[in-house]
Amino acid sequence: LLSVSCLGDCQLHTSCGIQKCTTDFVSFTSHLNTALEDFDLEFCKALRAYSVCTYRNSKVCRGNLVYHSAVLGIGDLMTQRNCTKDGPTSSTSPEMAHDPCNYSGHTEAREHRGGEKVPPPTYLFCGLFGDPHLRTFKDHFQTCKVEGAWPLIDNNYLSVQVTNVPVVPGSSATATKKITIIFKPYQDCTDQKVYQAMTDDLPAAFVDGTTGGGDGSTRSLHIVEKVGGKYVEMHARYIGTTVFIRQLGRYLTLAIRMPQELVMAYQESQDLQLCVNGCPSSERIDQSLPLPVMGKLLPWGAAAHPLSGYTLEAATTKCHEKMLVKDIYFYSCVFDLLTTGDANFTAAAHSALQDVEALHPSKEHWHIFPRSGGGSVGRDSKFFVSLGFLCLIFVAYL
Repeated sequence: LLSVSCLGDCQLHTSCGIQKCTTDFVSFTSHLNTALEDFDLEFCKALRAYSVCTYRNSKVCRGNLVYHSAVLGIGDLMTQRNCTKDGPTSSTSPEMAHDPCNYSGHTEAREHRGGEKVPPPTYLFCGLFGDPHLRTFKDHFQTCKVEGAWPLIDNNYLSVQVTNVPVVPGSSATATKKITIIFKPYQDCTDQKVYQAMTDDLPAAFVDGTTGGGDGSTRSLHIVEKVGGKYVEMHARYIGTTVFIRQLGRYLTLAIRMPQELVMAYQESQDLQLCVNGCPSSERIDQSLPLPVMGKLLPWGAAAHPLSGYTLEAATTKCHEKMLVKDIYFYSCVFDLLTTGDANFTAAAHSALQDVEALHPSKEHWHIFPRSGGGSVGRDSKFFVSLGFLCLIFVAYL
């Protein structure tokens, strides 16, 4: 793609219409995300539109080397992506009505109506895993109790509620055993759809038995089963939202990517949203976690769990097998093993990081590392404050 994109720059001093073809192709593909399920479909549509455009310019550009390079590049990309030569193409007419059930086209539609450049939408990420660790839409990282039912998201388009239960007797740590998601009705794109997952019951359908919403041909909302009974994805094109749910061991994890403007579309009465505002201070257990000192755990009253079967060194080694980068997900894994002794939490932390890499819009923010400072863990705060690890331990194990 980079080599094809370069063609537009190289074509500045040529007279045929290949520059416009290339510019349109870049415009059609710049908003696409390879992690989303419909990437190949949309990319192939853009390639076919690019091919049609070059064909229309074949006579005037027949002596142009850049033109012939573009034609060869299109052929290579279509082969790489298994694109058919026949099929739908991306619209080359700005005046053409946009698809109301495709959120990625909303920005372009506003530009065409208003005549002014509209910045591309900003996407946010939230994730919940382990016992339990929360990464908010603001990239703050917290460890919370939140036992029982709690809202992760509750806006005008989507509601997500999780139910957490204790994992070890005497500990404040909990983990997620139930997730309920409500996709609220939206124009002609979908009627209300409810999804519910529980431990050992991770369906590939909504509670009404359907696998999508709205017109089945548009696939404005649909569920994809990736691993039977263990991993499903939900793609809501009409609100630009993707949800991953996994079962690892006895507990569930969740990751979601959603446009910022939709995340913030809620009423004052809906302000209790863990993904938006984090956990209430009364539910935070960041400051009461075990403190490893010189390789041993300090007692922490009734919450001490020497029967977990893991020393600090053993937990660190186990987590390092899955995660080579010692970031916040690595240290969450260590804490979970020390707390529960359940090796499935290692896979949960590793999968949570994979979900970040698939859905988080900013690669430079995938990893959160310890830094000086205090308070909630975010891109500019220190992780040992959240998980109770002393700086000495970081130095010893980094």
